[in-house]
Amino acid sequence: MQPVTVTTTHGDARAHVWPADAPVGALVLGHGAGGGVTAPDLTAAARAAADTGLRVVLVEQPYRVAGRRAPPRAPVLDAAWTEVVAALRADGPAGLPLVVGGRSSGARVACRTAAGTGAAGVLCLAFPLQPAARAGRDPAPSRLPELDAVDVPVLVVQGDRDPFGMPPAAARREVVVLPGDHALRRETAALGAAVRGWLRSLPGLVEPVARR
Repeated sequence: MQPVTVTTTHGDARAHVWPADAPVGALVLGHGAGGGVTAPDLTAAARAAADTGLRVVLVEQPYRVAGRRAPPRAPVLDAAWTEVVAALRADGPAGLPLVVGGRSSGARVACRTAAGTGAAGVLCLAFPLQPAARAGRDPAPSRLPELDAVDVPVLVVQGDRDPFGMPPAAARREVVVLPGDHALRRETAALGAAVRGWLRSLPGLVEPVARR
């Protein structure tokens, strides 16, 4: 992977590009709130997409590039992400279908910005459906509306013991449940197979004959 610096209004982001000789589409993935782009589930998803003929880009948000672990507010994350995706589209092959996604916080960002980035699909790894309860406070609202607002196909891959809950399937939303918790470290082969199958089902993404 070759890291590329992408300047945004909220600081420099870093894009790790997995090139493809004749890409049939592009997949852009973001990391979790306190993690990085080398998380096992992100790596498995990236490999599956590359095997399917997609150009894959793993994006580090500006706050992580600057060495901070705590993310900024959602509008800042969304704005930086949208700028990075636009820059990647301008720099990459024209006309490719775009799939966006990420793990945990990165999945939320991808959902909230799917319409603005022109995504053909959204891949959510370990979507944090229900925020953790804080002592002495009422439960925080579910984040299901962020998923429901996406009007293109969505794949959610969730651990069966994820403490943040289990998103429901819906008309445009497929949910694959794997053994594990929020980290999704255990069943990376199954995760990759799920991602590969879903990508092949998306309209406009046709796998090259040589890769079948």
